[in-house]
Amino acid sequence: MRLNKHVKDLHLRRRSALPEWASLGLRVLLALSLISVALGGHWLDRDGLRDNIDGAISFTDVLYFTMITVTTVGYGDIVPVTDSARLFDTFVVTPIRLFVWLIFLGTAYDFLLRRTWQRWRMKVIQRQLSGHVVIAGYGTSGNEALRELIRREVDSSSIVVIDRDERALAHAEECGAVVLDGDATRDATLQIARIDQAATLMVSAGRDDTTILIVLTARRLSERVRISAVIRSDDNEPLARQAGADVVINPASFAGLLLAGSSNGPHVAEYLTDLAAAYGRVALHERDATPEDVGRPLTGLSTGLGVRMFRNGLCIGFDQPEAAAVQLGDRIVEIVRGGADLQCGAPANGRRA
Repeated sequence: MRLNKHVKDLHLRRRSALPEWASLGLRVLLALSLISVALGGHWLDRDGLRDNIDGAISFTDVLYFTMITVTTVGYGDIVPVTDSARLFDTFVVTPIRLFVWLIFLGTAYDFLLRRTWQRWRMKVIQRQLSGHVVIAGYGTSGNEALRELIRREVDSSSIVVIDRDERALAHAEECGAVVLDGDATRDATLQIARIDQAATLMVSAGRDDTTILIVLTARRLSERVRISAVIRSDDNEPLARQAGADVVINPASFAGLLLAGSSNGPHVAEYLTDLAAAYGRVALHERDATPEDVGRPLTGLSTGLGVRMFRNGLCIGFDQPEAAAVQLGDRIVEIVRGGADLQCGAPANGRRA
């Protein structure tokens, strides 16, 4: 499912390589060329035609006969009478008539019927978008985010990918995501993606300034959406948070953490990677406390090993006294068993860096 890039034309279709006026011009030129072939043939063999009105064949008669023959089957006032004229109409003019009609019908479909269909289909898709995930930027990080969401059994049809690269969108579309060919820094693009109804926005635009602008635009359109942003420069992390990002991720810093952790043992980095991903043997999971958790210690949950919880905005570690009894309203971070490999497009061991 595809949403196009233009503000007034955000439709479910692939972006054309030619502007609309050029496409229309080429079709008109092709139709005129085919009609010119029929006109030239009739004029060269005008002696094979008979005018039942006055008996004379002029250029006007040939032009009239050609247009009537190409667009209809003729009225019988001018008819071919020789074998050559009839064979020309049979093997040249009849195929030209079919091609011209196909051009007319295709143009009507592209510029009228398809737009109506696309607008209707887009509205249907938009009505289904609620509590969904929006990924703005489908580079390496966005690609991995989509793969990881699918591994975590998130319905791919509830994920909207925004990008301007056709190959990237084609890959996301193959994975089942809704794709939007547009500029995520623009209000109209995010509105089409129903950012006000989205649960999460993941921003990885490739440039920190573009990422921060997307965050600013999204936060102005929705105060409730949870925004995660990939920032590559340490200096820009505070700016991203000020712009409205709830989570700021620095790939270089995370890689540094893995490298530093590996110095303490050969399996530390592997375990940290497992915690961050769903395809490993263990994974981190965040959820709200349930009635079954109430009164239990954070480390004694039935669903996993609780390592941290948040109560009234306060972070509580598993070793703190407050972690002795979970309360309703707590937000729990726990270590659980890793899920099955549901990666789209490539095996887990072939994931990109």
